[in-house]
Amino acid sequence: MEEFLTTQFWLAVGQIIMIDILLGGDNAVVIALACRKLPPAQRRLGILWGTAGAIVLRVILIVFALALLAVPYLKIVGAVLLVWIGVKLLAPDDEDEHGNIESSDKLWAAVKTVIVADLVMSIDNVIAIAGAAEGAGGAHKIPLVVFGLLVSIPIIVWGSQMVIKLMERFPVIIVLGGMLLGWIAGSMVVTDPALLPYLAAPAEGSAKPVVGAVTSYGAGVVGALLVLAVGTLLKKKGPPVAH
Repeated sequence: MEEFLTTQFWLAVGQIIMIDILLGGDNAVVIALACRKLPPAQRRLGILWGTAGAIVLRVILIVFALALLAVPYLKIVGAVLLVWIGVKLLAPDDEDEHGNIESSDKLWAAVKTVIVADLVMSIDNVIAIAGAAEGAGGAHKIPLVVFGLLVSIPIIVWGSQMVIKLMERFPVIIVLGGMLLGWIAGSMVVTDPALLPYLAAPAEGSAKPVVGAVTSYGAGVVGALLVLAVGTLLKKKGPPVAH
């Protein structure tokens, strides 16, 4: 119970909520597209059941992701993917990812569309949330993930338009979100089982080697600055001109 009262735990909860808001805008679009042909009376049910099914599948994926992060070198791979996701957040492409989302006038067909589309589009969320939960440590990673996702559901489903408008008005929110992903990536790299023998030291009162705060924070700063630098560079460069 004490772990739920630590600053580290609540920081991780905040990170998970922010990640899901930043990377979950697509989910709100998918829900709207899949349910738009439903009768008004069924539209709310389609949104609720589709979102619930998508969240359950996401939790299952994150459980597997957390287990895989214990395998040597996979945290490094996950960190590289997080940096790439953060860069994409800062310098988004112009591709329309939602053009193939089919709507339906049948409730369960719409729910199935929401769940399948969310599953395909949730890899970035899963990696980022698993990284944030891993950074919190302790034995309560799954409750942490579930709590963070549950808190973010109403924000995504009912507040997505407000969040999108805030991001448009204050682009610094997106920049900070991308840098957060870089921070998590950097912190994740230094805790990879393959690097622990070189970077960790025995902790007082614990048999497990622990990465020092300076190393962890330093790696986080490097990851955040890397995402900012590459994202800013690609944004200035802009998309290729079509001939």
